Amino acid sequence: MNFTGKTAIVTGAGRGLGLSYARELARLGANVLISDSGADKAGVGMDASVARHAAQALASEGYSVIDHHGDLTCEQGCQQLIELAIETFGQLDILIHNAGWVAYQAIEEAQSEFVERALAINIYSPVWLCKHAWPYLRQSAAARVVLTSSDRAMYQQYAQPGLVAYAAGKMAQLGIMNALSMEGAVDGILVNAVSPVAKTRMWGASDAPQDLKPHWVAPGVIFLASSLCTDTGYILRASNGQFTATRLVENLGVDYPLDLARVKASSAGQVARLWERIKEN
Repeated sequence: MNFTGKTAIVTGAGRGLGLSYARELARLGANVLISDSGADKAGVGMDASVARHAAQALASEGYSVIDHHGDLTCEQGCQQLIELAIETFGQLDILIHNAGWVAYQAIEEAQSEFVERALAINIYSPVWLCKHAWPYLRQSAAARVVLTSSDRAMYQQYAQPGLVAYAAGKMAQLGIMNALSMEGAVDGILVNAVSPVAKTRMWGASDAPQDLKPHWVAPGVIFLASSLCTDTGYILRASNGQFTATRLVENLGVDYPLDLARVKASSAGQVARLWERIKEN
């Protein structure tokens, strides 16, 4: 796999999963822009040294890497990041939005600032990033966007109390993926998502893990970012060096929105009586 001549932006790339993606893209020949605000585990604060040190480490290995430090929760910050890539490398081919944060807050204790922080990095950031990246991605021969979701949002059995804001943001990225995969189809811009499981700083890991290693997720993300990937609108689950792709697919025989081709009911009582059959569909 060869990314020579390609330019990639990876957000949240100063550490953990993002750094693994950035390192592999750079190793395979891409020009990589490492963006990281340097925020703490709660998503608060700024530290320019996080992105700078990561970029310096990769550059010392001979890779084409620069760093970016800024606020990606506002449109201006996202625009500045895209413009930096264009000013430095002259093009943009790959956008990987990995930045995020996880924190717990019971629903009865929900605070607007906490919720807004989750929505900002998970909804506003990918929207503003794609808005300003789109004109340049259109010019790429193999434009790829990779967003980030979570099994803890997608599957009820993995959900945890206190993760309402986190889950809302991660599920929202799947809606953004679906919409942009259709919007980008005419220009060949493929938009997919990864749902990674890895022991990183946000997991609470401080030492090198024996399992769920971040770099074991990277092969899947690199594939989604490559010209070898020809699908769009897929969610790639990645955990412990294993991968499975999934997507929301309509049932057979449906004539949306007129005919769901499923169980008919004309009253709430009928719905109740037929509930077990309805759940099967």
